[in-house]
Amino acid sequence: MRRPLLERYQEYLPLTEQTPPITLGEGGTPLVRSERLWRELGTSEVYFKLEGCNPTGSFKDRGMVVAIAKALEAGSRFIACASTGNTSASAAAYGAHCGLTTLVLVPKGSVAAGKMAQAIAYGAHVLAVNGNFDRALQLVRELCSRHPATLVNSVNPFRLEGQKTAAFEVIDDLGDAPDYLCIPVGNAGNITAYWRGFRTYHEAGKAKRLPRMLGFQAEGSAPIVFGHPVKDPKTIASAIRIGSPASWKGAVAARDESGGRIDAVSDEEILEAYKLLARQEGVFCEPASATSVAGLLKLAREGMDFRGKRIVCVITGSGLKDPDLAQQIADVPLQEVSADLESVEEAVSSLWGR
Repeated sequence: MRRPLLERYQEYLPLTEQTPPITLGEGGTPLVRSERLWRELGTSEVYFKLEGCNPTGSFKDRGMVVAIAKALEAGSRFIACASTGNTSASAAAYGAHCGLTTLVLVPKGSVAAGKMAQAIAYGAHVLAVNGNFDRALQLVRELCSRHPATLVNSVNPFRLEGQKTAAFEVIDDLGDAPDYLCIPVGNAGNITAYWRGFRTYHEAGKAKRLPRMLGFQAEGSAPIVFGHPVKDPKTIASAIRIGSPASWKGAVAARDESGGRIDAVSDEEILEAYKLLARQEGVFCEPASATSVAGLLKLAREGMDFRGKRIVCVITGSGLKDPDLAQQIADVPLQEVSADLESVEEAVSSLWGR
């Protein structure tokens, strides 16, 4: 049994003797080597950090366990957040685990079914706001300033402290930092946290080098790329459908200090990467997660040289978060056949000639 995240990295986290050692089994996610993508890029190594293997199916659990532990330490009984889905699922799960009342504000009609189901199942009080995520976050921040609830969005500094542990794991698994770290950018907390983690381990002498950070937004929701907020963000990747990132400055610092870049990819490029990951790598992720691979492919096609480089793509959430999309874009339709061998053989006869 692996050690709980709060115990494993306690020397690098803002914990005290009064911080309760809670856990749902977060962290310790696989770093899986690519079997095919690396050939297309002409590089030596590409890895996928599968954060969908966390308890609620996304990277959010890393930060949430620290934020909730500190909320308990402070005596809080209520937690609240705004969410495009994954934060609500994580907050609700840890809230239920720790006996806290959880309030969630989501943008109406903009949260994938799998994520909404999680928040409801865990017993959170869910309000659908007639507005986008940015408005929901503004409202919940004001609410927490007036009432005794702890805000657990990534503006809570303990969230980023927990999320930085993913960078520790990448270095622990590889023996050093990769040359490039590719990551989706929505509210921008994760790229900020990874960069913090890489720097922390480097300063502690656990890594010889630092990676270049490559962050990617969806074209219809790319405020950092455009240099100004997007009033009405649009993208199939609902988890990064955010027009004014809370950690904007942190993302820019990660980009500039690492010598990296933040770019935008189209929904078509995201879907291409989504299919590639599932069908050629066996990695089923939610659309936003595929943004890291979509961006990497885009840069390679534009002529960026990745030969001989070690690359890690962060796959932030499970494909089960948004199951409807897989059915919508299926190339092979679901067939119904009679329950006899002859019917089955006829239905699959074309497979044998492949």
